[in-house]
Amino acid sequence: MPELIQLIAFSLLGIGAGVSFVTQQALNANLRGCLGSAPWAAFISYSGGVITMVAVLLATRAPWLSASSVAKSSWWLWCGGFFGAIYIVVAIVLLPRLGAATVVALIVSGQMLASLVFDRFGFLGLERHPISLPRLAGAALLIAGVVLIQI
Repeated sequence: MPELIQLIAFSLLGIGAGVSFVTQQALNANLRGCLGSAPWAAFISYSGGVITMVAVLLATRAPWLSASSVAKSSWWLWCGGFFGAIYIVVAIVLLPRLGAATVVALIVSGQMLASLVFDRFGFLGLERHPISLPRLAGAALLIAGVVLIQI
């Protein structure tokens, strides 16, 4: 039973993250409309994220990063924000044009396709997982969902 409760709790957290994602995109798209600039809207969004993460770090009393832990990491491991910025600016630009459902479906489809490739080849240190027929069918269904949402 505890495993079921944990699965339900994790599922609700994932759903909450999805709701948060759409809310963020709608707010960012509206901010872009007011400011007339997708990059500025993204910058403001990321600034709010930085402030939130500082609060989380303080609230959780996370220890400071050590010089040795920073030194043992590769430079490219610090590039996640770059890809996040690309994603957020593109979402801000597309949301008013395509609608929230289509943009989210496209993003989820892209995530699924990239995830299949990353898993298959073990990119960026991920454990390898073969591409199976059920996994391919799931990705195909997501892409079909994009098409159906657009109709």
